[in-house]
Amino acid sequence: MLQTPASFTPLIALPPDPQQTEDALSFIFHGGRLLVREADLALPGHGVVAGLELDPQALQPVGLLDGRYCQAGWVDDEARAPQGYTWRGLRSLFAEFDETLLGVAARAAQVAEWARTHRFCGACGSGTARLPNERCFKCSNCGHMAYPRISPAMMVLIRKGDAVLLALHTQSAVKRFVPLAGFLEAGESVEEAVHREVFEEVGLRVHNLQYFGSQSWPFPHSLMLAFTADYLDGEIRTDPNEILEARWFGPDDEWPERVPHVSVSSILVDAHRPAGR
Repeated sequence: MLQTPASFTPLIALPPDPQQTEDALSFIFHGGRLLVREADLALPGHGVVAGLELDPQALQPVGLLDGRYCQAGWVDDEARAPQGYTWRGLRSLFAEFDETLLGVAARAAQVAEWARTHRFCGACGSGTARLPNERCFKCSNCGHMAYPRISPAMMVLIRKGDAVLLALHTQSAVKRFVPLAGFLEAGESVEEAVHREVFEEVGLRVHNLQYFGSQSWPFPHSLMLAFTADYLDGEIRTDPNEILEARWFGPDDEWPERVPHVSVSSILVDAHRPAGR
């Protein structure tokens, strides 16, 4: 599953030893895509990063991976990729990139996007500066503070006897049957969001919610909170703006094909998949 590796330690400040910065693992992004060497998908070294001549605020500490310093950065101009390097979306690297590095890259992508989008105050438009002991930008004029954006989203697998409900989401990046999902609204608990989204998307009511697991998802800054729930009442009535199709999958049905466990969604489905399906 795409996640921060156990050997990773978060950092907010630069390391005290300048040598660690020179030996850094640098995750440089443009438009959410990572800079990698075309030949072998290696990250850019110190010389390549120095050649980009980034503004100091465009490089941010991320953490230590097995003791090696990791930093995140961004550039505005796609054409600034050095010769022999290219921009790759993280999704396109799922089957090709080192799993440990990909886990850190997912975290670095969110740090880089936070730094890129908070150069100026969202309240008054003035410039901002990093606070020394927090992952926070503070406005130099009005004092408004901006932390990395995290967007919580619920996910739920509804059970009805020995069947579960899966759906094709209209806006999904992948077209396959998956659990229901949706973002939380302001002032809403995760449980309230589950009940609301289920009724809005498929017209059903559920009960017996149980927490299953969570995952940070860097597209661009989601926190997925997965649940199971039991069917209570109602008939499937889909919202065409959200759901293309929703139906029950039982032991005698042909289930969606298995996919690698990159996301908590596939883990949730496979935890309830009948034997042989």
